[in-house]
Amino acid sequence: MDRLRQDLRVSLRALINQPGFTSIAIVVLALGIGANTAIFTLVEAVMLRPLPVERPHELYRLGDGGNCCVVSGFQGSYSIFAYPLYERFRSQLPEFVDLAAFEARTTLFSVRRAGSPGAALPLAGELVSGNYFETFGVRPAIGRLLAATDDRAGAPFVAVMSYRAWQERYHLDPAVIGSAFTINGLPATVVGVTTPAFFGDTLRPDAPDVWLPLAIEPILRQKNSLLASATQNWLYVVGRLNPTTQVSKVQARATLLLQQWLTDRGEVPERFRDRIPQQTITIASASRGVGLMQRRYADGLRALALVSGLVLLITCANIANLLLARANHGQLAVRAALGASPSRLVRQTVTEGVLLGVAGGAAGIGVAYLLTRVILTLAFHGAPAVPVDPQPSLPVLAFALMLSLLTGVVFSAGPAWITSRANPIEALRGAGRSTAGRSAAARQVLVVLQAALSVVLLVSAGLVTESLRRLEHQSFGFESAGRFVASINPVLAGYRPEQLPALYRQLEDRLSGIAGITSVSLSLYSPMRGDNWSSGISIEGRSNDPSREDSASWNRVGPRYFETLGTRLVRGRSIGEQDTPASPRVTVVNQAFVRKFFPDGDPLGKHLGIGDASHSNDFEIVGVVEDTKYVRANEPAWPTFFLPLLQTVAQRDASDGSAQTRSTYVRDIELRMSGRSDHLEASVRQTLAEIDPDLTLLGLVTLDEQLGRNFNQQRLMARLTMLYAILALILACVGLYGVAAYTVTRRTGEIGIRMALGADRGRVIRWVLAGTLRQIACGLLIGIPLALATGRALSSQLYDVSPRNPVILNAAALALVVSAGLAALIPARRAASIEPVRALRAD
Repeated sequence: MDRLRQDLRVSLRALINQPGFTSIAIVVLALGIGANTAIFTLVEAVMLRPLPVERPHELYRLGDGGNCCVVSGFQGSYSIFAYPLYERFRSQLPEFVDLAAFEARTTLFSVRRAGSPGAALPLAGELVSGNYFETFGVRPAIGRLLAATDDRAGAPFVAVMSYRAWQERYHLDPAVIGSAFTINGLPATVVGVTTPAFFGDTLRPDAPDVWLPLAIEPILRQKNSLLASATQNWLYVVGRLNPTTQVSKVQARATLLLQQWLTDRGEVPERFRDRIPQQTITIASASRGVGLMQRRYADGLRALALVSGLVLLITCANIANLLLARANHGQLAVRAALGASPSRLVRQTVTEGVLLGVAGGAAGIGVAYLLTRVILTLAFHGAPAVPVDPQPSLPVLAFALMLSLLTGVVFSAGPAWITSRANPIEALRGAGRSTAGRSAAARQVLVVLQAALSVVLLVSAGLVTESLRRLEHQSFGFESAGRFVASINPVLAGYRPEQLPALYRQLEDRLSGIAGITSVSLSLYSPMRGDNWSSGISIEGRSNDPSREDSASWNRVGPRYFETLGTRLVRGRSIGEQDTPASPRVTVVNQAFVRKFFPDGDPLGKHLGIGDASHSNDFEIVGVVEDTKYVRANEPAWPTFFLPLLQTVAQRDASDGSAQTRSTYVRDIELRMSGRSDHLEASVRQTLAEIDPDLTLLGLVTLDEQLGRNFNQQRLMARLTMLYAILALILACVGLYGVAAYTVTRRTGEIGIRMALGADRGRVIRWVLAGTLRQIACGLLIGIPLALATGRALSSQLYDVSPRNPVILNAAALALVVSAGLAALIPARRAASIEPVRALRAD
């Protein structure tokens, strides 16, 4: 301990006596450690942090996949379930202490406090079973939470509010508890508020504002109810597993129950019954909830962790270079001559490095906090809420501390060993050339390492940036300029199916009258909103192959839909005013649909339908439009057909019939506008209120904004990788500058002799630059193969870009060479300015 105190005291004194070196080292370390800590903050919050509930390790989920919507038909590996099937699991899986069900996605509800003069608020809500909060182990912040008695037919309608909604919407008013509200026009009572930490069962940007009991679903949705349907899968299921239970046994039992359920159901067509034995359930840990965001960001976070790790390696090499540059070999040799052992000299240098690492880590916490906020802004641009807190948690602080200590040891170990090899006799004589030579060689190796890693980061940044550019500027099958999307939900205003035709006519007529609006159309969902409806279909004349289940995506659209969006009509006609519920039923298909189902024929005049072969003549194909992307920008457009808003067909299958009824409720209004749009939202909101005060505008965005939200993850990757690459290039240039300056200082006498013998300024500059470029050449020889390997690893994150793109490789190499040349030019010019006489005297 005495030696440790001595080492600390000496190291502190040395760092204080050299404030310039210390400041630069701390700033460089803060950037490197802060960059890594920021990424770990996201990794810890998204991938590692358990739900803020009691004993999260006991929570398990039936299924391990994710679904956004209602699913009918086989799933293969089941992750989403019908309510009657959930009830069977709950009664026949005693291994679970309790089993809760909840809707797979949040839904916007119209919420108004009784007596409030303001408009109803659109709040995100989630339907859950009465034992939901008990199963998860959540306690109320105020009031009480849902109970099993609240989730029964005929029970009073109650709701639980999130702490965030209570704080942001109602300013923590305690009178909210027990107050009367109307939710979708139904009287309800808010009975409690969750704790501030509880965000729900899934880490998501649209976390629930209110939780409602499943029993109220038939009253809320009326004819569109899913609760009693055995064929509509729409619920996730999570339970608390008995600690003594083996997961594999529960998984086998749950799979058997599923297969028995499918076998007993008469709705499964005979031709598909041989697929029942392939339907399974995976029991997955739910300690971190339903892992939708974990799966979405996993690859990106791993890539960013790799990039930030490379930056930290460059940082270590840079600080090691600084330590070697400032090393006083004579002083160390004097200490050795006075009896200091090599191990003591190493320990002294390492102690100094650890102190620098800790100081840099402390400053890096602030850098990490700021960088995390920037990252969250990029990752969740346009989201209602940011589900990650940028404040560093205890695991993050522990990570920063350990990284600081490790970094301090790593960058000081090499210089410590080299400087400890100083020969006391040579140092006391004023020579020390052998140690200085080893120091110079080590510094050159470190610069080569920095150059190689910089190339890797520059190429990676170029690849992801070019991928983002191509992703954003591809042809999506529509024009986004001057287009807006207004979101509504007639269900929230209590509209019944027979009231929809009159509502849609009013919407089209009244919105068309807003100044600047040139075209209006309605649809079930708009492009790149992230929604998708798909069903099994039958096509006239197509052979009935029992091993094949034909399916396609579909959408409901109003007149002028394709014209409003700027989607090109390829053949035939589009959907128009004449396509009413009473007119012949028609459909328009996209080119992907034609390629899949009519590769060698003309689709016009052919018929198709939703469901089995008895519906193959329901809709006549009257037009073909160009492919439009609706869900994933990095995939080809899916085969899609478009139906008029209100043309439906009676279905024998209850699930298909229910889906058709639900699909007639439009969610989006497409607006094409010329001129300024400053007051568009206010005008649309006022127009909706004039049509019906309960018809709430849920949101209004430009189509450009709606499209751009799909690239949040790619934009985050591109901008952070570019930021880290620029940082790495700057650090590498600093290292090159240091080596060049050190070389000039050490070889001042040699330069003086060269100039005395007739060497001109240009020759001296070329000599210094040549030494720098040799190091860069070595760095490129090492870095380009590493960059190619990194590009292959990133290939899953790239769109339409080859990992071996020669333009990007050449641009990265050129950027490094030019930057290195500029960094070395300053010491080269200083070398050329040396006066030979002074140089010879100094030597």
